[in-house]
Amino acid sequence: MNAPDRELEAFVVETGLIQNAGETRWLPLAGGVSSDIWRIETKDRAFCVKRALPQLKVESEWLVPVGRNAYEWDYLQVVDAIAPGHVPRPIAHDTARGLFAMAWLPPERYPLWKSELLAGRVDVAAAAAVGELLGGIHAASARDATLADRFATDDLFHQLRIDPYLLTIAKKHVDFADVLTALAKRTATTRLALVHGDVSPKNILLGPDGPVLLDAECAWFGDPAFDLAFCLNHLLIKRRVVRGAKEALGASFDRLAECYLRQVDWESRDDLEARAATLLPALALARVDGKSPLEYLDELQREQLRQDCRAALAAQPASLAHVKMLLDG
Repeated sequence: MNAPDRELEAFVVETGLIQNAGETRWLPLAGGVSSDIWRIETKDRAFCVKRALPQLKVESEWLVPVGRNAYEWDYLQVVDAIAPGHVPRPIAHDTARGLFAMAWLPPERYPLWKSELLAGRVDVAAAAAVGELLGGIHAASARDATLADRFATDDLFHQLRIDPYLLTIAKKHVDFADVLTALAKRTATTRLALVHGDVSPKNILLGPDGPVLLDAECAWFGDPAFDLAFCLNHLLIKRRVVRGAKEALGASFDRLAECYLRQVDWESRDDLEARAATLLPALALARVDGKSPLEYLDELQREQLRQDCRAALAAQPASLAHVKMLLDG
């Protein structure tokens, strides 16, 4: 049987989640590079406990404060109020230990979107639902001064996203350094809505009542275009690797963007789309040459994507349709 450390055991006992640690089964969960996650089973319930790690599970040194666990907890609470059922229900939190407990969502009812896509099971309606959910969260939180104060996580977002994605590739692609540093500055200084920061198929479950967002450690009150571009990026890249699904993934890209953009009422839709469009090829390039490269691309695919991203950065696209064409693969 797997055994947690005493900090984890103390948390679940002190919060009343379990009565007897000896009668509890602990199962470590795979997935993600930034946290330890455990599924805990008792005689009558199952739930998850999550703890942030100071060093992310990547080859490069990537140190991030564990206090981000508290912002993820706050994100769960806020979004659970905005869109109940579309994040795991938050149960208990320990700020000092950097731990929280949340509902367990069984995979037989909540399959991981990434696994479905890579298996070629592409549901365009699921992508539309993700766009609806993301747009709804941004619309509900836009220009909310209370949330802006609560999620003033600029330094954390810089460490988790701006530096490892945009500034890291600026050092490797020096001929695009000015473009990439300008994108980094624009993103860092645009503060309009509550941003998840890691809206990726690996962090989205497809539940019976719609998508469920996981892993909001990057939560930040900032540029909503980042979330949109970050998610659409994964659909474009998977068009290169999932055989027989290129058309369905392209339709998923279109529907997600459409369902998201029609909810943009806090600023000009064209302005937000232009920011997402110029940011997207940079984020795609970061999945080749950043600190967190995608594991499912072979060397030929990496080089092809690298060259296409560089061409797209040079083109400075103003629409998502243009990006899709440039990164068609």
